[in-house]
Amino acid sequence: MTDGDAGNVEDPVELGVELLANLEFESLSVADSIDRLETVTTHPRTTRRILDEAERRGVVEREGGEVQPQGGSYVSFQSDVVTKEDEFSCRRCGASIETGYFINFEHGELGAFGSSCIRKVTGRE
Repeated sequence: MTDGDAGNVEDPVELGVELLANLEFESLSVADSIDRLETVTTHPRTTRRILDEAERRGVVEREGGEVQPQGGSYVSFQSDVVTKEDEFSCRRCGASIETGYFINFEHGELGAFGSSCIRKVTGRE
């Protein structure tokens, strides 16, 4: 595992590609895409590999400074998100939270997130 990768992620590239495949955006800037990917890894080379692999697989298209998800998939809050009670730090904003929201992907669990950050990461907000 590379420094800066989520502690429970065996393959951050696969998890990052899954995250991009499930974003609920028509388009977002590369900077906003990286903001989401930083919940998987803060390592710049790994982030670039995720974006390159997602584009190679047809999960996203990149044009100029924009990323357009192509999958049409989304995270179901009823079946893909698990809530846990404990002391957590939000993976997106770093805030201390007692209720953590975790996204279950095929290649791992991503979280904990606070209630507003999970919506931001998935594109619901």
